[in-house]
Amino acid sequence: MISDSIKKGPERLPNRALLKALGLTDSEIQKPFIAVVNSKNDIVPGHIHLDKIAEAVKAGIRNAGGVPFEFHTIGVCDGIAMGHSGMKYSLPSRELIQDTIEVMVRAHQFDGMVLIPSCDKVVPAHLMAAGSLDIPSIVVTGGPMMPGFVEDEEKDLISTFELVGAAKAEKYTETQIKNMEDGACPGCGSCAGMFTANTMACIAEAMGLALPGCATAPAVDSKKIRLAKESGERIVELAKTGITPRKIVTKNSIENAIMVDMAIGGSTNTALHLPAIAHAFSIDSGLDDFDRLSKTTPHLIYLRPAGPNFMVDFDRAGGIYAIFERLGDRVCKNEMTVTGKTIGENTKNLVLVNPKLNQRIIQPLQNPIHAEGGIAVLKGTLAPNGSVVKQAAVSEKMMKHTGPARVFDSEEEAMAAILSQKIKDGDVVVIRNEGPKGGPGMREMLSPTAAIAGLGLIESVALVTDGRFSGGTRGPCIGHVSPEASEGGPIALVKDGDEIEIDIKNRILNLNVDEKTLSERKKSLKQNEKPAMGYLKKYRRMVRSANTGAIVE
Repeated sequence: MISDSIKKGPERLPNRALLKALGLTDSEIQKPFIAVVNSKNDIVPGHIHLDKIAEAVKAGIRNAGGVPFEFHTIGVCDGIAMGHSGMKYSLPSRELIQDTIEVMVRAHQFDGMVLIPSCDKVVPAHLMAAGSLDIPSIVVTGGPMMPGFVEDEEKDLISTFELVGAAKAEKYTETQIKNMEDGACPGCGSCAGMFTANTMACIAEAMGLALPGCATAPAVDSKKIRLAKESGERIVELAKTGITPRKIVTKNSIENAIMVDMAIGGSTNTALHLPAIAHAFSIDSGLDDFDRLSKTTPHLIYLRPAGPNFMVDFDRAGGIYAIFERLGDRVCKNEMTVTGKTIGENTKNLVLVNPKLNQRIIQPLQNPIHAEGGIAVLKGTLAPNGSVVKQAAVSEKMMKHTGPARVFDSEEEAMAAILSQKIKDGDVVVIRNEGPKGGPGMREMLSPTAAIAGLGLIESVALVTDGRFSGGTRGPCIGHVSPEASEGGPIALVKDGDEIEIDIKNRILNLNVDEKTLSERKKSLKQNEKPAMGYLKKYRRMVRSANTGAIVE
């Protein structure tokens, strides 16, 4: 066992003395040492219940003959951080969390670890740690929040963001606004739709690093506690047999995860996180894989924000393995999982238990919601290295759009113009200097996109940025434009009134300005670097562009 290096032999007498200071017995010191990596805190709704999940995990570890040791990581609530400078810290927290896990695990020589993340950057950070550390690992995600209920309708966090724009247009009363505030988010868990946190939980399961059913089991469901106990039991067996994440996750596993992402209409943030996760596993994967698989993988389930259904509906319909069953031979069924069985074997077990998979929620291949996957990668003169859009959440009317640019150098400037109702039908809102370096931190910008939706402009106005969007964003919102403005990308050269051409079906994002004009603009371009202090200053120096996954090197 790895932990023998801190507990075996006469030279480890001081180490054992310190372990006994924790209350460990001689028999416990002989057992596998398992890290319980918990992202629990009291500020993130997706994390407030993770102490209960950790207790269940520890019970499972003890049941199976291991010794659990819990420690914690940080975690940012993207919803609370949204719309102000705090959001600059969300994406940068990903590598910080990964590094924290590495420090604790390497310093204390654990034999295995159970990762308990929830919410947007935390799940990919834990997955990246699993890949880079490569000790036996299993993931238990915190689970989705239940939908709220307001005025006889199910609601979620995105409903509140979109109400901001609608309220500005005086479409709602103060009483209706208060009812939404009180009822949209009813308790613990990651927000109730297929937003980034839940997308990444689905990715973890699709890669084979979580037990079947874990990604979609609601935070308040006792099934989540049972899965946590079973995961605790399973990690001890993985530690004894030496099955590590790199023996589970392969290039095929990554492509399986991308196909699941396409089928469920997941967040565009996966185009940042999956390449970074693959990098941590020393696997090459990028935007070209997303684009290739998007064209051949149908969109099979209509979940919020694109459709009316919530994560609890997905769970009742069979979850990730029901998607694997639908996709059939498109996915590689021979990939190993933490169960000790392959994707194919786990899928067969699901069908035996639930032979009538819910076709009201998950469409069959013969009748998909969309013939292509949820995410499209656009390239062109405005985004030579690529950009991404959640095409599953774009109306047919806006799949092709050409309009004049309305240019803003920050989210705040754009938001002020939107709420002042200065954006008109046909406009293309351009928000730049919000990329990984330019932000710095590549803020999610749900506030402007939701305000556009709330004002009723979702089918007439597009938004383009070198920043990124929440998984809750809907409409023709194109992010991750690369190269970003701070690296001198074409988005830095756009001026008000320039014609921008968007053709999602043909994967085109063009700035229709002649090369001579752009060349003249480039000569006079002045980069106004936004101030950054502390961690963000260091992050700016180390981070790479969005098309690489915004990895830090």
